[in-house]
This record gives sequence, structure tokens and C-alpha cells, in this order.
Amino acid sequence: MTISATAANDQSQMTITVDGRFDFSSHQEFRQVYENAPKTIKRWVVDMSSATYLDSSALGMLLLLRDHAGGENSDITISGCNNDVRKILTISNFGQLFNIE
Repeated sequence: MTISATAANDQSQMTITVDGRFDFSSHQEFRQVYENAPKTIKRWVVDMSSATYLDSSALGMLLLLRDHAGGENSDITISGCNNDVRKILTISNFGQLFNIE
């Protein structure tokens, strides 16, 4: 499991890339990324194109990111989901909380 992050040149957007299994073992690494991000970040993208698995703790981590980013006013997109990951997000009704591409 690897979490990496890249900020846009203008520091307004942060892309968090999830590689491999997204589960409790990545909790600390994922949290550190958004907690240490510049305060200028207004838009978040969670790139799941390399994620192979997602469990309930990962759903919780996404909700914590949402709270950190402003709750209902947050701008978070989850992108690149494979069919299995998309199915879990759909069953969990995350499409009502996040933009899923």
C-alpha cells in the first residue's frame, strides 16, 4: 500500500494517489497527507486508478478527509475506480457525498 500526494502548481488542488490495498494499514499515511497539505488546497482528488481493494476503514478515511476539507462544502472527487471499488462506493452511497468519476 502506497499513498502519494501531488499539489497543483497554484497550490489549490491536491491529488492523493492510492496504490494497492486501501485499508487500515494506510490510515496514518493517508491522514498525514491531508493534515500536512497547504492550507490553500480547496479541491481534492483521490486517484484510485491503482487501488486494488477498499474496505470499511478506507471508507472511514474518505469521510475523515471530507470533514477536514469542509464537510458539506468540500470539493472531493474520487477518480479512476475499478469495478470492484466503484461497487463498494455505490453500495455505501458515497456518490451522495463525493464526486465519483
